[in-house]
Amino acid sequence: MTDCAALAAALAEPLAGTAPVAPAWLCLEQPGPWGNDALADSHLDSGTGAELNRRMKGTGVRVVLIRRPGRHPDLHRPRPRRVYLASTRPGASWLARNTVDDAKQLLDLDFTALAHGDRQGFGTLTADPLLLVCTNGKRDRCCALLGRPIAAELAAQHGEAVWESTHTGGHRFAPAVVALPTGYVHGRLDGQQTRRLLTATAAGEILAEGCRGRATWTRAGQAAELAVRELTGDRDANSLAVQGDEALPSGEHMVTVAHNDGRLWRVRVVEEIQRPPRANSCGKAPTEPVSFRAIL
Repeated sequence: MTDCAALAAALAEPLAGTAPVAPAWLCLEQPGPWGNDALADSHLDSGTGAELNRRMKGTGVRVVLIRRPGRHPDLHRPRPRRVYLASTRPGASWLARNTVDDAKQLLDLDFTALAHGDRQGFGTLTADPLLLVCTNGKRDRCCALLGRPIAAELAAQHGEAVWESTHTGGHRFAPAVVALPTGYVHGRLDGQQTRRLLTATAAGEILAEGCRGRATWTRAGQAAELAVRELTGDRDANSLAVQGDEALPSGEHMVTVAHNDGRLWRVRVVEEIQRPPRANSCGKAPTEPVSFRAIL
């Protein structure tokens, strides 16, 4: 490994609670190069990219660009683009796919409604899983060096179930992989583990290896849910839901995790500063990241 990912792994930085918080995802095909801020710094129309970026803020929708692994030239001419929408809430998760002639068509979507699981009739629902592997090298070289080989290997075997993606959060946990529609985010996976993740997602299950949490929940909620799964051994992606994340005066969290069979767990989650300082992305100044430790 290299740079920020190598240091985080060598320090055994905890993975639980490090997924981005995003209950809904919009994935737009955009070939060609991606810059540091891909929505603004790619061959996507700058006005459309800026508006997508503006509309997702504060809604819970994560917008990412995707492209096929391997060589990905942008021929600078209009072409249909694949689009995926996903809602990740357990028991109500779905993945829809569509093809649009112009990315501006996505501006017709109500992002607030999408964050609450309203598909708005967009696209066609599919039962097939989707894996996003972050490969945005201009944002962080660890993602490119560690993510691209895995994306290429799996795409050669599984076709459009696997795409390269722009930044999904957590460069130092590269390879960073998002599984849709469940919304579980993983780090430090090799090719074989990523293949198991695809199989598990297709079966409506989670993969414990490298799991950083379900993007549906707060970071403390992610850590609490994973702790309950470790306790019970439950791998059904639809079995558990975070019903509350109460911030305590002590700075800790009290998280309620519910099973669909009626069981409840109250999980205390402690925020812990990780030392020594480390860069959260290649080339950045060292910081002391916060991890989340769940106590049952």
